[in-house]
Amino acid sequence: MSDIRRSRRIPDERRELFKEPLGELINENHLKKINTAKNKLISVGDVVSFTLAEKGITPHLSIYDGMTERREMTAFASYVESKGMKADVAANPAGTITAELVSAIENCLSGQEKRTIRVIGEEDLAVIPCILLSPEGTNVIYGWPGKGMMLITTDRSIKKKMEQLLEQTEEFE
Repeated sequence: MSDIRRSRRIPDERRELFKEPLGELINENHLKKINTAKNKLISVGDVVSFTLAEKGITPHLSIYDGMTERREMTAFASYVESKGMKADVAANPAGTITAELVSAIENCLSGQEKRTIRVIGEEDLAVIPCILLSPEGTNVIYGWPGKGMMLITTDRSIKKKMEQLLEQTEEFE
């Protein structure tokens, strides 16, 4: 099994493997059905995190990079700032999962308080370590550009799929 705690990158010839949507396409009405008291909730992406905030839902962990579809998107960043929320910061260039990001996710998931991570770079692949490091039953919501929000509830099957994807990456320092 690949080590999630080592920095990884997707080789160009394997990028297509990481573009397949995972989980269930949901709309804003579905958000009301998610029980955050029973199961942890993780949001990945600015638009998803801001949508949850607008609905009064605070995930256990929100991960954002201040961008959406390669354009600056500061609504969630402004929200974090206006609420005085402390955001951990982790560098994570496009096409990578850095050890720094994995460590930040692991640290945030280890406690009970609600946390936020601001990624310097790109947060798209953060879904993989979020699924691998979270307990089974965790709900992970991420944005699917141009389509909407995707919901994954972690279980053994999706963790195995993430391990298989991780095995398609290569380590770097």
